[in-house]
Amino acid sequence: MSRRTRLDRRTVLAGAGATAALAAVGFAPEALAEQGLKLGQAQDFTFDLLKARAKRMAGEPYQAPANPSPDVLQRIDYDAHGKIRFKPEAALWANGPSPWPVTFFHLGRYFQKPVRVHVAESGKAREILYDESYFSMPADSPAHALPAEAGFAGLRFQESRSGHPGRNGEALDWKRNDWVAFLGASYFRAIGELYQYGLSARGLAIDPAVSGKEEEFPDFTHIWLETPQPGAEYVTLYALLSGPSVAGAYRFRMHRGKGVVMEIETALHLRKDIARLGIAPLTSMFWYSETAKPAAIDWRPEVHDSDGLALWTGAGERAWRPLNNPRHTTASAFVDRNPRGFGLMQRDREVGHYLDGVSYERRPSLWVETQGDWGRGSVQLIEIPTDDEIHDNIVAMWVPEAQAKAGNAYDFRYKLHWLADEPFPSTLGRVVATRLGNGGKPGMVRPQGVRKFMVEFLGPMLESIPFGVKPEVVVSTSRGLFSYVFAEAVPNDMPGHWRAQFDLTVDGSDPVELRCYLKAGETVLTETWMYQYLPF
Repeated sequence: MSRRTRLDRRTVLAGAGATAALAAVGFAPEALAEQGLKLGQAQDFTFDLLKARAKRMAGEPYQAPANPSPDVLQRIDYDAHGKIRFKPEAALWANGPSPWPVTFFHLGRYFQKPVRVHVAESGKAREILYDESYFSMPADSPAHALPAEAGFAGLRFQESRSGHPGRNGEALDWKRNDWVAFLGASYFRAIGELYQYGLSARGLAIDPAVSGKEEEFPDFTHIWLETPQPGAEYVTLYALLSGPSVAGAYRFRMHRGKGVVMEIETALHLRKDIARLGIAPLTSMFWYSETAKPAAIDWRPEVHDSDGLALWTGAGERAWRPLNNPRHTTASAFVDRNPRGFGLMQRDREVGHYLDGVSYERRPSLWVETQGDWGRGSVQLIEIPTDDEIHDNIVAMWVPEAQAKAGNAYDFRYKLHWLADEPFPSTLGRVVATRLGNGGKPGMVRPQGVRKFMVEFLGPMLESIPFGVKPEVVVSTSRGLFSYVFAEAVPNDMPGHWRAQFDLTVDGSDPVELRCYLKAGETVLTETWMYQYLPF
């Protein structure tokens, strides 16, 4: 190292008094010496204390997180940041008791706000103090110029040392594999069951796509990691959320099984009025799919982390809304009361539909399972134009119906399921494709201003349709007229694969909201396809 390690006066590493203090909260001095982690003084910590702190903060003026040496961080660009690696031997719980050691992200140009990370046990917590000795970096790295205790950009949980099987059944090396990461503002993500990162979740969304207002991104300024008991099947993380309009306390209980399940509890207090308060927000990327791909925009057939929004309403309806890359930012609201769940899904798993090495076919789906009384509100979908895959342009969230006013307090509980598919599948036929074309009948002159839609459904409920019987197509639209409406089995394919076909005649360029499902008599056979058509 080109810069010697400096110890803060709060660091407790030696002496009889220090040894007794560490033993009292379960941190063995020999473990600290082996790992080289430096800790601050012990302080009382419980979730109730954290919630009380958030409530108190909401009544005080907002203080932005300190930004250590902005000029230095600006010089830690993408290339310089990529050369800074956390040393596995310095990982928290590298030698137990948790099967999931924790490593840390370094600050840089794109992650300039530090998060203060603490380790907690038996009602006491100590901050893990930043030191450059935790990281390997080139001698000429600008990171050497950062002050002591600059803080971390975030953290990640490494894959189980106990040999959690990888995608091909091989045992994973925890030093090279992680399964959950918290990095930037209140963003976090998990790999799911297909061993691939994709979309992200956030602690809170504040005023996304609100005309005349800039979106606010509150930060997880402090994180506490609860020391698990030996053999524990989950890890617990607490976070303090702070922004100009809000203060909040979060508890995450995270399970690593087939995929990743996070049990989340929140306590929020508003400092200011908020026009659009997004609870359990999900953030993803959708550039284009087979439904509507501009000519020669890219060589790949499809590019997206998610291809649709799935809904399970409080009344029990299942619905699917394919995503769009619109010409202008759009916000769609699906009004409900106590929804059972919603999520951004990646349903298309065909490798040949992507044809590149970044594994879009393995991106996780993310489902929000609501718990308790969420009241009246709407699942809202924000779609933002993008011309590249590097931009997240999709947000899905729950927005309470009542106005979010300064002084309001909210408590929400929910689970996040990071899986390949929905955690609570239905026997209803599900949408597997949405296709558009020119309207009219093959072999005849195609009428102007008419668009044809083909919606494909597949599922167990459709397999029972007797030969020669066709289900009824139920369609509705916010404007325009339907014609040439019928259903047919997809030729030369498996049983239970049907498609609904219809033409839509519509004037103007305003968006059109469409709905379609199949039924037999009074029996609903499929989920509801919902689509926002953007006329040319």
